Amino acid sequence: MGPHAAIDLGASSGRVITGHLRDGVLRTEETARFANTPVAVPFKGGERLHWDVLSLYSGALAGLEEAVRAHGPLASVGIDSWAVDHGLLDAEGALLGSPVHYRDRRTDGVPERVFEHLSAEELYAVNGLQVQPFNTLFQLVASAGSVQLSIARDLLLIPDLFGCWLTGRKVAELTNASTTGLVDVRERRWADPCLKLLADTFEVPARSLLPDLVEPGHIVGPLPGGGTSLVAVGSHDTASAVVAVPARTSRFAYISSGTWSLVGVESDRPVLSEEGRQANFTNELGVDGTVRYLRNVTGLWLLQESLRVWWARGLDVDLADLLERAARLPGLRCVVDVDDPRFAPPGDMPARIVEFATETGQPVPNDPVQVVRCVLDSLALAYRRAVRQAVALSGREVEVVHVVGGGARNTLLCGLTAEATGLPVVAGPAEGTAVGNLLVQARAVGAVEGGLSELRRVVADSFETHTYRPEGESVVWERAQRFLWPEEAR
Repeated sequence: MGPHAAIDLGASSGRVITGHLRDGVLRTEETARFANTPVAVPFKGGERLHWDVLSLYSGALAGLEEAVRAHGPLASVGIDSWAVDHGLLDAEGALLGSPVHYRDRRTDGVPERVFEHLSAEELYAVNGLQVQPFNTLFQLVASAGSVQLSIARDLLLIPDLFGCWLTGRKVAELTNASTTGLVDVRERRWADPCLKLLADTFEVPARSLLPDLVEPGHIVGPLPGGGTSLVAVGSHDTASAVVAVPARTSRFAYISSGTWSLVGVESDRPVLSEEGRQANFTNELGVDGTVRYLRNVTGLWLLQESLRVWWARGLDVDLADLLERAARLPGLRCVVDVDDPRFAPPGDMPARIVEFATETGQPVPNDPVQVVRCVLDSLALAYRRAVRQAVALSGREVEVVHVVGGGARNTLLCGLTAEATGLPVVAGPAEGTAVGNLLVQARAVGAVEGGLSELRRVVADSFETHTYRPEGESVVWERAQRFLWPEEAR
């Protein structure tokens, strides 16, 4: 059987990674990497932020061609990406404009408009999602009355859009669909109350726009020429990343660490308690009937955006050097709430961090090294909080924290996470999303058998990991957590 290829689309870049599975060991190779650069265009006197999906699709096609040149015919292809964003197609299948970026401000205030008709409590009881203004449900309300929406005939999330372009077939893969706010998390189907709300209150015909749902592992169809199957993998990148957690038992928490950090536990059923809703925990559907009970934490975005600002100003800063120097600074001198709304949009992130420090009476980080240390201390603190909340709310026992994704390469962050959580941290694989994508493909076409535990055994046998042990006094982290979130200490 030929190799498998994962098209893995991240918020800052896309990759095509091939995988060969032999004797229970997966070997991977990156055959292409291409930039993912959002584009701001004029709109009604302001700007609207879009994804350049045509450039991404071109990069993906070139990567597949390179994979075939290097390794021969592919057995299968799978596509994953970030969540919630989508393309609209007209009656002839033409794309109606570039998909809007989730960091665009068009959904500001939209959740509150929705809650006037369906309360936050009622909505959570159906879709189990934390309130994020960019959820697809809110994006559709923001688009109500637009020309594009009025002539649209299909709505496809980004991986399903690319899959449609490759095969001509329209589906909605469930793990990504569950992030839209339009899925009944208990029934794993489109949620009638949400579709009715959109149609009756906002005149958005979501029911007719949405394709049939399919579970991960579904074979969508052949690529042109036949011989290569498109497999609907866990197309939400976190769903694929969690497949690639090299866990030996079920008693683990995970951090899918990249531009965003998804922190939580794996469950066999949704947790829909009022306490979970108040804590802004979300229930996203996973592979093999699982539920990813997690909290979205603003991740390495703060560091990425700070670097962009420094480079734009002509500062000669290198990330590896900054991390090395930051590791030598005293910890927890200044911490910020990484989920504060001011840190969400693009912009001058170092200035916003200084602003937060000033408002809260902390020592101000006054150079890039201090800003980096502040960001990583703050991320580790947010991970501590989220892991502890996930355990308390779900009732799951946790003995270890697995970090997968790009953040697994950040040794300072992984070490701080072990200190903050008081648990061993196992870091790797760094390309966890692509690995999970490849394994679900391989199983779908018969190259490997078994459930998640068997797939995770392949990961553990195939990739090196590094374990970080907790050191230091947990009381300093407890004190910092109480400083940022005093209401939780009551």
